[in-house]
Amino acid sequence: MLTEVFAEVYEKFKLNLYKHMFVNGGGKEHELTATETFTLEVIHAMKNPKVSQLAEFLEMSTPNVAYKISSLMKKGYIEKIQSKEDKREYILKETEKFHEYYKAKNSYIPIVLDRLAKRFTEEEIDNLEHILKVMSDEFMGEVNRFIADNKVD
Repeated sequence: MLTEVFAEVYEKFKLNLYKHMFVNGGGKEHELTATETFTLEVIHAMKNPKVSQLAEFLEMSTPNVAYKISSLMKKGYIEKIQSKEDKREYILKETEKFHEYYKAKNSYIPIVLDRLAKRFTEEEIDNLEHILKVMSDEFMGEVNRFIADNKVD
């Protein structure tokens, strides 16, 4: 039962993301394609990675990733900052336009959390928060290790 319920909640959050992609997509020059949206999601989750780190994580060639980055830069969602340690490397940084997009995309989260707060006690919410924190910190080691190993300071 837990597997089904967890998958159901996860699917609903994904559906909300996909809906947002289609409502705000459509092929115009300033809008994001599905691939660009997913690329932005990874860049954000990796907390401003180097171009090479993004390519490694996505298991794509650097030229293919460079093409996606170029498109996102033209649309104003990210910028490349030259690494101070290695001038051959570039760090991907989110722009204000990205933050506006991200806030709009994630607007469903506070709605759900507000409903949660109205339905459950503070103790129940604290328990849920604790469980989610343990899941994120302890049970998702493969992703956590990749992020930690590739963190840009």
